[in-house]
Amino acid sequence: MVKSRIIPILLLILAMVSVMGVSQVKHETAPVANKEKVHLLNADSLTFDASKSADYRVLHGNVQFRKDSMYMYCDSAYFYEKNNSLDAFGNVRMEQGDTLFIYGDVLYYDGKEQLAELRNNVSMINRNVTLYTDSLNYDMTENIGYYFTGGSIVDEKNELVSVYGEYSTSTKDAIFNFDVVLTNEDYVIYSDTLRYNTDTKISYLYGLSTIVSDSNTIYTTNGLYDTNANHAMLFDRSRLVGDGKMLTGDTLYYDRNNGVGEAFGNMFLIDSVQSVIMEGQYGFYNEITDYTFATDSARVMEFSRQDTLYMHADTLMSFVDTDSTRILRAYYGVRFYRVDAQGVCDSLQYIERDSTLTMYTNPVLWSGEQQIYGDTIRMFFNDSTIDWAHVINNTFATQLKGGNYYDQMQGNEIKAYFEGDEMRRIETLGNVLALFYPQDSDSTITGMLNTEASFLNIFLENNEMKKMLMWPSVKGKMYPLEELDSSTMFLPRYIWYGNRRPLDKDDIYRREEEAVTATEQEQRNSTSHKFNL
Repeated sequence: MVKSRIIPILLLILAMVSVMGVSQVKHETAPVANKEKVHLLNADSLTFDASKSADYRVLHGNVQFRKDSMYMYCDSAYFYEKNNSLDAFGNVRMEQGDTLFIYGDVLYYDGKEQLAELRNNVSMINRNVTLYTDSLNYDMTENIGYYFTGGSIVDEKNELVSVYGEYSTSTKDAIFNFDVVLTNEDYVIYSDTLRYNTDTKISYLYGLSTIVSDSNTIYTTNGLYDTNANHAMLFDRSRLVGDGKMLTGDTLYYDRNNGVGEAFGNMFLIDSVQSVIMEGQYGFYNEITDYTFATDSARVMEFSRQDTLYMHADTLMSFVDTDSTRILRAYYGVRFYRVDAQGVCDSLQYIERDSTLTMYTNPVLWSGEQQIYGDTIRMFFNDSTIDWAHVINNTFATQLKGGNYYDQMQGNEIKAYFEGDEMRRIETLGNVLALFYPQDSDSTITGMLNTEASFLNIFLENNEMKKMLMWPSVKGKMYPLEELDSSTMFLPRYIWYGNRRPLDKDDIYRREEEAVTATEQEQRNSTSHKFNL
């Protein structure tokens, strides 16, 4: 009997001593030898029943643990000392120095994996970064917290939401997967996979991603966005879309603060409002000033009508001047093609206000069998169709009649008028010299007419001359074909530039020679004479 009473009394005394010992333990600040071990620092009460729970202790009230430099607090806990693990309940809090705080309703800590699993109303605060979720696992070895049932990370600049997310308190890198949304005061980023650094504020986008703002929308599958500087570098044929324009390139750089977009490699800029597409290996676009620039195999296409105009130059630019008028300029080696007209020149300018296109430096314009050139050619459009063209100084117009016969005229200036896709009338003004090859009813050339006057009008139909008017005084002479030779068949300014003419939309890329060809020089030498009228 005595022995049976002593054993329960001894167990009660041991339990009381254990509780008193735990309640008096204070935070240890000295480093411990085993950083993986969990130390019980405090509890208001401890219950241990070997018959019910031989592998854990039950703790209540102001429970505190320490694992290396991480402290854990809760209202109650099961402590598996043998397994170096614990279950914590109520007002769960984890603290590491003054930089990391984790809160939740429940904590499961696996000592073997060194993994803390927090559930319900979880938040993790690391300086200026806060993570919110209902289920968070925190790897104490790697210092990484991750959620997998939805959560968000917020800093002073952005809020990021996703189904899966992880955050490293060491590197400040956060990785997000599935339905990722980054919200900034200026834009929203949607992505499948996103990596974000809370120190640099740089987000890295992987997979189909969209950046939406009031001014534009960006589409990419690979790139980075500096949310601090508002700069983006995007790869893999990304697109910038806004205000009726779309800029595409192998690589895109975008500066949101200044509204500047740059495209590198296979640049493609479409302006649906102006019905214009601009291409090149490098392009620049300012969405604030509406300035565009393209170079390196640059091409512009105007598609407001069924027949698209294709134009190539070394450099292309489009901008709006102080009068809110759009201006297009092309520099160096300009070549353009459309079904009804083709041309070459050194430089070109189009002014939208009066629908005027001006060709500078050795301009040549073709329409059907007609060729016109001079010092400057100015074309006037009506609904994207050529209305008339004005050739200024050293002007010359010619039409191939067949074989080696060309109708020709030269004067101080020429005005050519169009209807539809055809040139219908040509006016030559001042010091007119003209040379024509009349034809009979079966289109056989009967001779050559050499004339001189002050003014000349020619009326065309199906690219053939139907009527000619010359005034006020006319000098002329008809030559039979057998009396003609190379010295009498051409006017002084005659040169046929057929070898320079763009043949189709791809031929515009053919490079112009800086000097005239040997054939052209020979033509010039052979026509340096005057006719005897």
